[in-house]
Amino acid sequence: MRMLLRWKNKESKEFNSFFKNILGYVPRHTELYHVAFTHRSLSSSHKGHRVNNERLEYLGDAVLSAVVADYLYRKYPFQGEGFLTELRSKIVSRASLNKLSTKIGLFDLIAYQHDSTGGFKSIGGDAFEALVGAMYIDKGYKFVRRILIDRILCTYLDVDAMAEMDWNFKSKLIDWGQKNHKKITFEVVRTINQGHAARRQYESRVCIDGEAQKSAVEFSIKAAEQLAAEKTYKDLVEKGAIVK
Repeated sequence: MRMLLRWKNKESKEFNSFFKNILGYVPRHTELYHVAFTHRSLSSSHKGHRVNNERLEYLGDAVLSAVVADYLYRKYPFQGEGFLTELRSKIVSRASLNKLSTKIGLFDLIAYQHDSTGGFKSIGGDAFEALVGAMYIDKGYKFVRRILIDRILCTYLDVDAMAEMDWNFKSKLIDWGQKNHKKITFEVVRTINQGHAARRQYESRVCIDGEAQKSAVEFSIKAAEQLAAEKTYKDLVEKGAIVK
């Protein structure tokens, strides 16, 4: 069984380079970050508890959401709640965080059971949130906020471009259905349990006039429906059923 343990050596060039070049600081508690980079497929046991990045991921999710909300509130002083909420959702979505993880080189530091990655589509985004959680414990909120804004949001993400991106494909698909006398419905195909309720995933599927279309998996039913709607909408565009 193949395993990737790139960070096992505490002095590894990859580990040190990531913090120096990408985040711009030296970690105080390196073991905390090693846990943040450990996927549950390589969980170890300590005093009867499984050690992996899920707890840090839970913490980082909340911290990241708060930082992004604060950043957007200040960046767009005249935009309403709906705009800010939608843009925050775009930034912290699993699809966005997965791409970001690869772009900054974080994915290369994740310790995971290689043969299992096909079943863990959000491994990069999860690790990014766990990294935020580790940074929060190691350095505090003000430090995390500065790093996330200066080193990540303003460097690796074009927030203004993201604000212009199509996002609410669910509404677009429903509008198309109403104009073309098509009944658009969404159904939860299955629930995927991953150890505890906070990491539960849902697979949702779009149906048009009762006929199954595209499906998607996300950490909330709403997000899964949105992603499934996007896949279905783009598929209909390719087939010529929707003319943009």
